[in-house]
Amino acid sequence: MKPTLIVTALALALATPPALAWSKQGHQLVGELAERELSPAALAEVQALLADEPEPSLAGVSTWADEIRAAKTPLGETSKRWHYVNIPGEDCDYAAARDCPDGECVIGAINAQAKVLGDASQPRQARVEALKFLVHFVGDAHQPMHAGYPHDRGGNNHQLNYTGKGSPEGEGTNLHGVWDYWIVQGAGLDNAAYADHLQTLPLPADPAAGANNPAQAWTLESCRLIHAEGLYPPGRKITDAYLDQHRPVAEARLRLAGARLAELLEKTLVP
Repeated sequence: MKPTLIVTALALALATPPALAWSKQGHQLVGELAERELSPAALAEVQALLADEPEPSLAGVSTWADEIRAAKTPLGETSKRWHYVNIPGEDCDYAAARDCPDGECVIGAINAQAKVLGDASQPRQARVEALKFLVHFVGDAHQPMHAGYPHDRGGNNHQLNYTGKGSPEGEGTNLHGVWDYWIVQGAGLDNAAYADHLQTLPLPADPAAGANNPAQAWTLESCRLIHAEGLYPPGRKITDAYLDQHRPVAEARLRLAGARLAELLEKTLVP
């Protein structure tokens, strides 16, 4: 490839954030928060499973599920539908047979991968992959747009123009991308400082505690936030004011995701 084409390709890649869930930083924050809350016994199990990973931590493996999907590996292709669930209507009336057939959605994926991780008779590599999937999918379940409408693919088809500190000239994006990337990045903090900040946020009593299907409860919380918090802007242009308005919601979801991931790993790895 010619140097000028390489530069152009890099510029385009950097100009438009990829439509991932919570962006790389968001997922790393969930992993970091969870790891900080693990008991010594659970942490030892995690470290043993991740010992051969290039970055052997929950934060370090938190974007693996997106990476294999982007690379279109066989497992990445198989797991494409595991990152989200689309629920029609504004009442978040989830119907598993309609919205998650054969468990092919984020709810089904969390439950299935937790079973694999918790089964010591499974091959080690299967358990390692299950752990990496869980770190990612628990984060996904807490991103509101990952439980959004089918008609606009969870906000992916809801086009917006963002003009603000991150893109003063105006950036073509979509609502899903705003929630994946701009809101978290707009805080302007590195991972360590952001994790410290999130850890100071009060953790309310968990409304999903005791739920028969916690993954479903977490995901439906995300769905309801779309309506309760008015996440769809009234027009097609947003500024930093939108990011600032909704960042507390995003940060609360990241905080909850980290705590709930830690609890899930405790129950799964330390019976």
